[in-house]
Amino acid sequence: MAVKFFGQFLVEQGLVSRDALISAIDLQDQKNLKLGEMAVSMGYITQVDIERAHNAQMSKDMKLGDLLVEMGFLTLTQLDDVITRQKNTHLYIGEALVQVGALTGESLQQHLADFKADQAQYISDGIELPVNIANSKIWEMTADLTYKMITRVLDLQFRPGKCVTVEMLPPSFMMAAMDFSGDVEARYLISVSEGLQKSVAKAILHEESVEAESVEVLEDTVMEFVNVVCGNVAAKASQMGVIMNIDPPVTIHPPTGGLPVPAGHTALCFPIHIGDGDRMELILLIKN
Repeated sequence: MAVKFFGQFLVEQGLVSRDALISAIDLQDQKNLKLGEMAVSMGYITQVDIERAHNAQMSKDMKLGDLLVEMGFLTLTQLDDVITRQKNTHLYIGEALVQVGALTGESLQQHLADFKADQAQYISDGIELPVNIANSKIWEMTADLTYKMITRVLDLQFRPGKCVTVEMLPPSFMMAAMDFSGDVEARYLISVSEGLQKSVAKAILHEESVEAESVEVLEDTVMEFVNVVCGNVAAKASQMGVIMNIDPPVTIHPPTGGLPVPAGHTALCFPIHIGDGDRMELILLIKN
């Protein structure tokens, strides 16, 4: 039992084949345009406008549509048109599986109910920290901005798991870390698998393939993602009246057994499940 996507659940239950799921995902990719893509297809903006807005998102906590309006690329009326078109044409994975003949409409409803029941224990309405965590609003904001940047900067679909305290930092392919100082002291860490490292690199470098890139470049892209997130966290904290200074990011290669949490610290682990059983982790190592 674990956090799953609906398609993954159906495959694991033997209800659809992996080939059928891939066909349905391909159909989704054809039908479901992102907001920027939809705005381009409607003739409202250009690809250059999207790239400029995406670059601005690196340092500004705003949705792409709102940022396009603020930057003067879209009017509010045009944004409403784009969002309405997106909603009216959106194809969910279950509907796509029906369209490719892998499910019937009747069975889809039952499978959706079973999936919701299976996942109920893992789903929460928001970011919930364990009790008695000092400066909880700061750490909730940090997790929230991390999730936003995974969507906006990395363009990855994910499902967040419930936050837990841990005594050992779990082993991973690599971690990128950045230290906070000032009114709060903590270390921010993102752990990634080898596959996710490449996904991060593709997004940061704007490349279709990163197979030819060096280990140093691939690790630098994960550190750059951490730098983007933590820069936004520090700015948001300042608006909340909290000083958070940030140091340059570093890479960590934890041993196979993981890393023990240092004495005098609390470690919050936020599992981030990203498709097909892969996941990254956000870990906040907070000084008590």
